This record gives sequence, structure tokens and C-alpha cells, in this order.
Amino acid sequence: MPDFSLTRADALLAAATLGLVVVAVATEPTAPGAAALAGAFGVGFAALVWCARRWPLPALLATAVGILGYYAVDLPPLGVAAPAAAVLYRVAERGRVLPAALVAGGLLAVSVTARLAEGDDVAVVVGAALGSEAALMLAVIALGDAVRNRRSLRAALDRQAATAAEDRRREAARQVEAERLRIAREVHDTLGHTMSVITLQSAVAREALADHEPAQAETALAAIHAVSGSAMAELRATLGTLRREPGPHRPAPGFAQLPALVHGVRRGGLVVELRVDGPVAALPAVVGSTVYRVVQEALTNVVRHAGAGRVTVAVRATPGRLTVEVVDDGRGGSPGRAGQGLRGMAERVALLGGTVAAGAVVAGGFRVYADLPLARVAA
Repeated sequence: MPDFSLTRADALLAAATLGLVVVAVATEPTAPGAAALAGAFGVGFAALVWCARRWPLPALLATAVGILGYYAVDLPPLGVAAPAAAVLYRVAERGRVLPAALVAGGLLAVSVTARLAEGDDVAVVVGAALGSEAALMLAVIALGDAVRNRRSLRAALDRQAATAAEDRRREAARQVEAERLRIAREVHDTLGHTMSVITLQSAVAREALADHEPAQAETALAAIHAVSGSAMAELRATLGTLRREPGPHRPAPGFAQLPALVHGVRRGGLVVELRVDGPVAALPAVVGSTVYRVVQEALTNVVRHAGAGRVTVAVRATPGRLTVEVVDDGRGGSPGRAGQGLRGMAERVALLGGTVAAGAVVAGGFRVYADLPLARVAA
């Protein structure tokens, strides 16, 4: 709600208006009764200055009527511009420029007509007197309008600054959320695959020990050691990014590490066939990392849920497109396959403008298919 309490500016304008009346009475021989009446008019004009902040048009009309009444009872001359100046300024400052200009013009017209009717010199009335009073009225109206426009501009700039600050806050929150999701995907993919391989290899090692085959058990334990070390290195790199630790960090695994990933799964006894067709040597790093994570999550799901004996991983690249297909011969769809892994896979691919389709195969098994448009990805 606007504040309509008396301000220092209102007090100064009211005092100036009252002072004009006092000066006019003091410089003109005036009867005591007329002086008192003029003082009452002065107080009224001063009060209307404050009223103009809350009721601009009524205060403006009351001031015009008061000036006409002042001269109707033949009180010491004030002019029409001086007693109306403060109210005209306040009315224009409140956004009522046109009514202020109309009332000012009307007061000038009445003043000129009345003075000419009284026989005053035309040159004096229409010349210097009219010019000075018109200039004063125009000046205070223009000043009031300029103050209002400056205040509106400041308010608009404040709103723009607040909007920009809110946009920056939202963008920072969006970036934090995106980074949080990225880290969640990295940790899920790394730990999920590692734990699946460890589970598989530990089962192999236990069976080998039960069958008195220490060489096979040692191979399984070596695989557990290797995958655990790789997972720890990736986790340290992720934690280093979170802590903003200085120094180089281990890059995210990419297309070059895909054969090692497949080999690690093969060591658990699952037959994995890797097919790569097309130009993949110059793939952008982000594409290679995304392909690695897609294959990693698909193989993790196979180890966990499929009960498969064979998996085919096919990567096909053309100058403008790359597809990844992972097909197993296991049980097909299961509730576990619709969890965080596939959701994270879809998020990764969507960031590059691609799509992911996953579902059971009619002939049996499960298929994950990712389609990536290379044209939209910078090298």
C-alpha cells in the first residue's frame, strides 16, 4: 500500500506556498480582517499540497477553486502560478500530467481575461506576466513528470535486477542439480558394474575352490582385484571433482576402454561378442564415454538379472550417427531392469540428443538399443 504520510518534501512545499501568501500580505497594505482571511487561504493552499499525494485530482480542483475564490474577495495579489505550483508538481508526479496541464491552462486563461477586463495593459498581461507564469507552471509540471518517470525507471531497473538475480539463482540450482545427477550416474555405473563382476567372480572362485581348481580360483580373484582397483580409481576421481582437489584427475573411461570392459565380463564365464563397425577412431570424448557407460550398464544388468549365456555388443558408426546394441539370450524383461541404471543410461544419451530403447526380444532375451546423432556433438 502506498505511503501517504507527510514527507519532508511535502512540508517544504507547503511551507513555501504559505510563505508566498505571507509575503504578499506583508508587502501590500491590507486590513487586519483581509490579512487574516488571506492567511486562512494560505493555510488551505498548504494543506492541499499534502492532500495532492493521496487525492491528486480533487486537490488540484480545490486549489484552482481556492485561487479563484482568493481573487474574488479582492485579497493581495499572488498570481495564479505561484500558489498552484506545488500542487501542480505533486499532481504531475502522481501521474496526472494532462489534468495538471488543463487546469494550469484554465487558470491562465481566467487570469488573463479578468485582468484585461479590469483594464490592465495588454502588453503587460499577455507579455511578461503571462510568459513568466506559464513558464513556471510548465516547469513544475515537467519536473513532476520527470521525477515520476525517474522513479518508474528505477523501479523497473530494480525489478530487472531482481529477475536477473532470481534467474542466476535458478541457473545455479539447475547446474547443481545436473551435477548431482551426473555424479549419481557415475557412482551408480561404477559401483553397480563392479559389484556385479565381484559377485560373479566370487561365485566362480568358490566353485573353483570346491572343485580343487586353484588356478581358476586365482584367476577369478585376480579379476576381482582388477575391477576393484579400477572402481576405486574412478571413485577417487569423482570425489576429487567434488572436493575440487588440484592436480590432474583420471579421465572418464571412454571408447578405448570398451574391450577391457568386455574382457572383464568374459572372465566371469559369460560369452560376450564385441562388434565394432565404421569409423570410431575420431569419436568425440563425450560420445566415447557415453557408449562405454551404456555398454557397462547393459552388461551389468545381464550379469545381475538375465541368467544369460551369451551377449552380443554391436557398435555401428557412420559419419553422422552412432548406434549401440546389446542383446542377450537370457530370461528377457524383469522388474530389476527398469530401475536407476536404465534411467541413468537414458539421461546420458538424451544429453547428446539421442534415444534409448530397451525391452524383451520376441525370440527370448533382452535388447538395449541406443541411437546417438554425432552431428550435434562437438569433438
